[in-house]
Amino acid sequence: MERVRRIRQAGRNHNFTLVCKDLSEISLYARVDNATYRRLRSLTPGPYTFILVATREVPKRLQNPKRKTIGIRVPDHAVCQAMLSELNEPIMSSTLLLPGEPLPMTDPEEMQDRLEADVDAVIDSGSCGLDLTTVIDMAGSTPRVIRQGRGVVVGIEG
Repeated sequence: MERVRRIRQAGRNHNFTLVCKDLSEISLYARVDNATYRRLRSLTPGPYTFILVATREVPKRLQNPKRKTIGIRVPDHAVCQAMLSELNEPIMSSTLLLPGEPLPMTDPEEMQDRLEADVDAVIDSGSCGLDLTTVIDMAGSTPRVIRQGRGVVVGIEG
């Protein structure tokens, strides 16, 4: 986590995301009622990050310090799913947006060139494109779209 903060030059209040292999894993790390579960089931796996109230299983250093929330994703990318299945636990994640850059880094060769001294490995599964995930805050009484990205959302205000 500290290495990611250093690379991104992110402060202590930077929000991290747990990338989970499936919906069943989400309930270990976030409080999910029946209505939220149904909505999550309709949107996962896919290009969404959900802000949810964290359980005690989430280390405090990964939670939003004021709201006690965590971002959670269930990706539909084959390489991510293979890694998650092999590890059998979530992966901490953050968009690779370097200081002073207007867009996140997505090209594996550029990542290797610019970050090889700071990371252990770069996995080349092709460019992931510039479209970010859609972020939905589901920690309050009403779901709210925080960032409209690649994921389509119907019936939630933004």
